[in-house]
Amino acid sequence: MENDPLIFDVNIAKEKPNSYRKTKNKSGCPFCAPDELSNIYDRNGDMIWLRNKYPTLRDTVQTVLIESSDHQGDITTYSTKQNRALMRFSLACFNKMRKQEEFRSTLWYKNFGPQSGGSLIHPHMQIVGLKKQDGYHYLSEKNFNGVTLFNQEDVEVNIARFPVQGYIEININLLNSAGIDLWADWIQCGAKYMLTVLSNGRCDSYNLFFYPRKNNVICAKLIARFAAPPYFVGYKLSQVDNEEKLQDEAQKLRQFFAITTNK
Repeated sequence: MENDPLIFDVNIAKEKPNSYRKTKNKSGCPFCAPDELSNIYDRNGDMIWLRNKYPTLRDTVQTVLIESSDHQGDITTYSTKQNRALMRFSLACFNKMRKQEEFRSTLWYKNFGPQSGGSLIHPHMQIVGLKKQDGYHYLSEKNFNGVTLFNQEDVEVNIARFPVQGYIEININLLNSAGIDLWADWIQCGAKYMLTVLSNGRCDSYNLFFYPRKNNVICAKLIARFAAPPYFVGYKLSQVDNEEKLQDEAQKLRQFFAITTNK
């Protein structure tokens, strides 16, 4: 399979602020000064969608969606109402960018924690338009299916049997736009589960990826982040836990959702 990597501009990356560097940028967090932001596309309260000031990838348009004015905030700490509003706003922004003909594909994702590959602590997502690449080239439909633990008319949730990286990946599929609030609740619950229950609470980082699928379905995939396994790094071979473990995690997540949301 042909590998067509994105080109990373190191010179631009050198100027980016980074919360995780040992020698931190002295200018502080740029997202904590909203009055100084520019190239804003849209905003809703303290949620702001804007052009990325440090476009490190060639042949792309990189944008940032600031989630909250709370520097230490996260999906896991927002109120139910706030998280639902965030998912509605960010999905609308993603759909606007997807409609632009200059992009071959559009990616939407979130980094959280020191192992996630992110550079800033302040809660944000990224929506990136790729002009030349198909960002979904290496994925297949089976990456979004698995051991189902919740299935209603608008939302289906499963633990992936064929993860993109592994080992435990939570797929939260929005089947119908009418279920967006329930979808948002499951995303919030899944993120909390990863940081508090999975691996006995040893996980401090996650990635959240959003994938457009057939029939207007949107999959939100939560991936717990640890050091990447060598099979994936060297050979692009993902690993998955055995069926017994997948079933066990599905049961635990189902119970966790019932307890935390009273549903």
